[in-house]
Amino acid sequence: EVQLVESGGGLVQAGGSLRLSCAASGFTVDDYAIGWFRQAPGKEREGVSCISPRGGSTYYADSVKGRFTISTDNAKNTVYLQMNSLNPEYTAVYYCAADISRTYCRAYDYWGQGTQVTVAS
Repeated sequence: EVQLVESGGGLVQAGGSLRLSCAASGFTVDDYAIGWFRQAPGKEREGVSCISPRGGSTYYADSVKGRFTISTDNAKNTVYLQMNSLNPEYTAVYYCAADISRTYCRAYDYWGQGTQVTVAS
């Protein structure tokens, strides 16, 4: 059974850092593109980052370049999103998703339930 479980969210002060984890089961994350998304209250879900199979390429939304880093630990079958220099604008529910259909990060077949990130003023 394919499953994605996010963790690592919580409350952090402005300027702080968090590392989100996306633990996968039922497939190998190194074989597929994995994306991170976020959804703030009252707003649509937006793409944040994506890592291609084998970690060959990484992609970031302009709003987070230089601040977020996506990576994979193949031994743990887990994808991470390191978030630094956070401010309240980054408060949202963060989701990871798997591109099992191999659409080059254009579409995703499986989604996690999300983890809440709240950045205090």
